[in-house]
Amino acid sequence: MPKMKTHSGAKKRFRVTGTGKVMHQRARHVHKFQERRASQARRLVNDTVVAASDVRKVKKMLGL
Repeated sequence: MPKMKTHSGAKKRFRVTGTGKVMHQRARHVHKFQERRASQARRLVNDTVVAASDVRKVKKMLGL
C-alpha cells in the first residue's frame, strides 16, 4: 500500500493546534494594508477555527 501524501496546498493554509482544532488565516490578510483601516487590519490578524463541516476534509488533506 502506498504512503498517504499530504496535500501541498493544504499544508500551507491550515494548521492543527495541540488540542486538535484546525485553524486557518483570515481572508484578505496578505497585502494591500494601506487600503484598509487599522481596525480592520488588526481584526484580520487572528487565525480562526475552520468550519465544522470542513474539518473532516481538511484533516484528510493533511494526512491526519
